[in-house]
Amino acid sequence: MNGSSDDAMESYSVRVPASEQLLINVVPNLSAPRALCTTIGRAQFAKALAEVHGDSQVQCHFLDLYQAQESREYLDMTGSPVNMVCSPDLPEGEIDLFALPTTRGGEAELTRELLQQGYQRLRDGGTLLAAVDNRKDTWLHHEIEKLTRSITRLPKKRGVLYRATKKGPLKRERDFYAEFAFRDGENLIKAVSRPGVFSHRRLDLGARALMEGMTVQPGDRVLDIGCGAGVVGLAAAMREEGITVHAVDSNIRAVECALLGAELNGVEGMTAQADADGEIAHPGAFDVVVGNPPYFSQYRIAEIFLQGALRALRPGGRVQMVTKHPDWFLARMEQLFNDVTTEEHRGYQVVSAVQRG
Repeated sequence: MNGSSDDAMESYSVRVPASEQLLINVVPNLSAPRALCTTIGRAQFAKALAEVHGDSQVQCHFLDLYQAQESREYLDMTGSPVNMVCSPDLPEGEIDLFALPTTRGGEAELTRELLQQGYQRLRDGGTLLAAVDNRKDTWLHHEIEKLTRSITRLPKKRGVLYRATKKGPLKRERDFYAEFAFRDGENLIKAVSRPGVFSHRRLDLGARALMEGMTVQPGDRVLDIGCGAGVVGLAAAMREEGITVHAVDSNIRAVECALLGAELNGVEGMTAQADADGEIAHPGAFDVVVGNPPYFSQYRIAEIFLQGALRALRPGGRVQMVTKHPDWFLARMEQLFNDVTTEEHRGYQVVSAVQRG
């Protein structure tokens, strides 16, 4: 391998999460012609399984395009033959193995739903593997026992690995869809959410703050970046006559929920798009861009939000971002836009600016 390739490989030497490593450790002992897994890293278990068992069909499932793209770059660099699927639910089709790495403090309801879906897709006698980075775990153990009593607990130094066998269909299938309602002025708005979507089953306080600071006019074209369940976009669409909203999120389920929310409220002027790069349909056509960027990733995702707003807005259009940490947004938005201001709502800051002309 030449020097440039060595440098490239070094840049993709990423940390393997502890629970994913627990799964990787048992790869040599597995036999699974048809395998499906999720990842909390960059599909390292899927990579190991595909490389050790070259005849296996290995699929790795993602809910989020951003994580899927990072994993694809890693797998392409290493040449691993993994089929990556980004969809609201696990892909259909019978499988021999389902593997689920989890982390202590992860989203409980999403873990429950993925366990249920993975178990349902297993053939009778198929293997369920689940791992958690908590040596004292009891929660995940109990959740797997709800699916099958044929389970082996294997405690390790860095966590616990569970191996279970499917013994017939589920006795009871749980529905994890949720609806909740909130008010925006005189409007009662209904929203749909699912596990893994921000924020599931409730209106996030940051989203509420953004709604209170958001300014829309009749006929505005609004872009809701990082829409989650679509609550801010729905509020915008229902405030004035003739408003159209385009909702964008890297989470496939979020896009699904935003559209379901529009249908539930009879909002016809709302569209949605899955995107992780800020590449917005109809650049330069929007009057207002709103966003509630996540706090992780050292502002990398916040930068994607702002670059998306920069491409999307018409000259004189307005961008409004909500945050509890306004310093970075104030500094960066002053570099990109005009007339940067901030207002406090419910302990958050709504930072606003105007597109240069």
